[in-house]
Amino acid sequence: MMNKKVLFCATIDGHFTSFHIPYLKWFKEQGWEVHVAAAGYTNIPYVDKKYNISIQRSPMKYQNIKAYKELKNIINQNHYDIIHCHTPMGGVLTRLAAIKARRQGTKVIYTAHGFHFCKGAPLINWFLYYPIEKTLAYFTDCLLTINEEDFDLAKKHIKAKRIEHIHGVGVNTERFAPVLEFHKSVLRAQYHYQNDAFLLFYAAEFNKNKNQQLLIESLPLIKNHVPKIKLLFAGDGPLLEHCKQLTKQLEVEALVDFLGKRDDIDFLLKMSDITAASSIREGLPVNVMEAMACGLPIVAVDNRGHRELISHNINGWLVGKNKVEMANRIIQLASNKEIRKRFGAQSRKIIVSKYSLNNVLEEKRVIYKNVMNEVEEVQWAVH
Repeated sequence: MMNKKVLFCATIDGHFTSFHIPYLKWFKEQGWEVHVAAAGYTNIPYVDKKYNISIQRSPMKYQNIKAYKELKNIINQNHYDIIHCHTPMGGVLTRLAAIKARRQGTKVIYTAHGFHFCKGAPLINWFLYYPIEKTLAYFTDCLLTINEEDFDLAKKHIKAKRIEHIHGVGVNTERFAPVLEFHKSVLRAQYHYQNDAFLLFYAAEFNKNKNQQLLIESLPLIKNHVPKIKLLFAGDGPLLEHCKQLTKQLEVEALVDFLGKRDDIDFLLKMSDITAASSIREGLPVNVMEAMACGLPIVAVDNRGHRELISHNINGWLVGKNKVEMANRIIQLASNKEIRKRFGAQSRKIIVSKYSLNNVLEEKRVIYKNVMNEVEEVQWAVH
């Protein structure tokens, strides 16, 4: 009997190394042949065949036409049982390329990591993205949403064959876990930070949406109240240099450390005091979930992804997109260790109860099993 085959698609292969290794591993353990199609040359564990395709993030890039043709060839050659696509362009191109394969029994799953059209989104987003998603729902066997707002929106407006809500991609709650004060001080010494420094951490790509400028602009309002504050940024991106220049203009350069792209986020979180999240739009942010798993209180700009994770006055605060509100809440947390401790404990509790890797793996296992059963029913009908 031929091996069952699954294809995972996304814009860049880093998406899989960052978020999906446990799911690739699970398929391998079930005896499936696992293929990945994305831009990049990364060697991904548990993958039998990796395709580097011409896909680009921007829908305006001509290379996406080439990527569509590449995907179509890959899909038509390999006769997949299941195709699971991620990221906006990965979702669009893969579902279009798989139209013929679906007629022959392939099941297509799409995970929406946050619709671009949502409550409060610009009207142009509804004009551009909503018709695309509504049309592509006809070529989707199972649509997975990662927050309640998107789930309700999909149920009401998308009308896909099947819509499920899962709790993101899951957090490794053993790797991301709180540490004792002693271990925190040891970590700080290793990273050359004073034990009495107040460490504010944010890990994200430097782009317009992640809005790191808001945190930098709040520092002049904070520094007199919290003189030992250090704002730690992990990540790189197109707006990194702009943010570095902004720290100089506002004379807060000494208070900010740009740490670059890191693979030690767990240690950086464990030695920090709080996390602040400034992004304008989120689906279900992994960076915030990892911070919560490490027992940190959160101050975050109010958006649907943050609302899903942060209960106001329970494990943190939601604020407007303005530096004064952000600064006031950071000052409040810096001056009250008891609140930090209480919020941090609740953060950890929320992640362990719903968003742990084991919980999400179980949610996806049930969905994959149901889809596998559908594949077998189709094959029995054909034969």
